[in-house]
Amino acid sequence: MPCDHQHDHDHGHPGHRHHQHFAPERFDRAMAIGVGLNSTFVVIEILAGFWCGSLALVADAGHNAGDVVGLLLAWGASRLARRPPTPRYTWGFRRSTIYAALANAVLLIVACGGILWEAAHRLREPVPVAGPWVVVVAAAGVVINTLTALLFLRGSHTDANIRGAFLHMAADAAVSAGVVVAGIVIALTGLTSIDPLVGIAITLGILASTWGLLRESIDLTLDAVPRGIDPAAVTDLLAAIPGVSEVHDLHVWNASTSETALTVHLVVPDENGHQRVLTTASEDLRSRFGIAHTTIQLECAEACQGCPQRSADSL
Repeated sequence: MPCDHQHDHDHGHPGHRHHQHFAPERFDRAMAIGVGLNSTFVVIEILAGFWCGSLALVADAGHNAGDVVGLLLAWGASRLARRPPTPRYTWGFRRSTIYAALANAVLLIVACGGILWEAAHRLREPVPVAGPWVVVVAAAGVVINTLTALLFLRGSHTDANIRGAFLHMAADAAVSAGVVVAGIVIALTGLTSIDPLVGIAITLGILASTWGLLRESIDLTLDAVPRGIDPAAVTDLLAAIPGVSEVHDLHVWNASTSETALTVHLVVPDENGHQRVLTTASEDLRSRFGIAHTTIQLECAEACQGCPQRSADSL
């Protein structure tokens, strides 16, 4: 006798870092302080860069501006994540951060192209640079970025979204330290060519990190399998559950920048074992791959023969 299709929709459990945890409310104040400090410093750094004639400072300001956008995205994501789904937006609004990240990556690449163009021009026609001012402004950047990073240090151990903000600020502190070194060298040697060279080095570093962000954002928008998860390994895990005779129509993707979702059809001929298979599959997927948002459809052998997704998988 054919059995009815069943499914399990698992929303995780208190011990799992699920979507409601990717930026707790207690970090709203840290985000506000971080955005305020860094936005102010970006304005100061741009003005100082043009006044001193320092491309390195302008490049560093561009990097810091990108990270301010990153902080705003993290902050916005934390607030959007706390908004419940609606009848129209059944996933909520978490995916908006994916598209914002993609737009941010494209804008950063365009900005880097402009900086590299200007750097090439300055290598051909050097411009005097006020070395001591470069040192002062960049040193202030080291302090501000370090303080901002410390705001997120505690949460960086348990929350991927907060960890991203922490790493951005820590990297900015290191970049600003490099600008300090360039300013000291210019002050001691008078070699103004050091400034565009440092600007190029900083920009190439930004491009390297931005390229990774661009690729990841494209993967997210195309619902690619998240990095670190092997679909074959997921299939093997599910197929090894006692009572499961076939696994098909497996889909794994990022529902947001911090949440992985999965849907799959499992053929379980013995209807009496359905609940056990559902429980085991959900727990194994959560513990092995960190997938807590699962939708599992169970099918008897007879029902599986007519499953349209099974036919599509075989094409």
